[in-house]
Amino acid sequence: MGQTTLKAVQAAGGPTAVKERLRISRPYPHFKVVVLDDDVNTFQHVVNCLVRYIPGIIPDRAWELAHRIDAEGSAVVWCGPQEQAELYHQQLAAEGLTMAPLEPA
Repeated sequence: MGQTTLKAVQAAGGPTAVKERLRISRPYPHFKVVVLDDDVNTFQHVVNCLVRYIPGIIPDRAWELAHRIDAEGSAVVWCGPQEQAELYHQQLAAEGLTMAPLEPA
C-alpha cells in the first residue's frame, strides 16, 4: 500500500492534518525626531548639534532645518527605527535643544 502525502489529502479535499502558521512580518516602527523653536539656542548651535548627532546631515542641510525650525516652529530632523530615534532625541536634548516628544512616523 502506497503512502498518501499531506498535499494529496488536501488536494483531494480531505482533512488537514497540519495547519500552516502564517508569518506576518511587520516593519519595525519608525519614529520622528522633532526639534522645536526656542529663544535660547542659536542657529549655529542647532546646526552644530544636528551635524554632530544625526547621521548623514551635512552643514547645508542642517542650516535648512534650522531655518525651518525658526520659521515654522519645528522640523523633523530624522525619522527611523525607534531605538535610534530615542538615542538621537536624548543626545539633542542633552545639548540643550528643545525637543518634541517622540511620535510614530
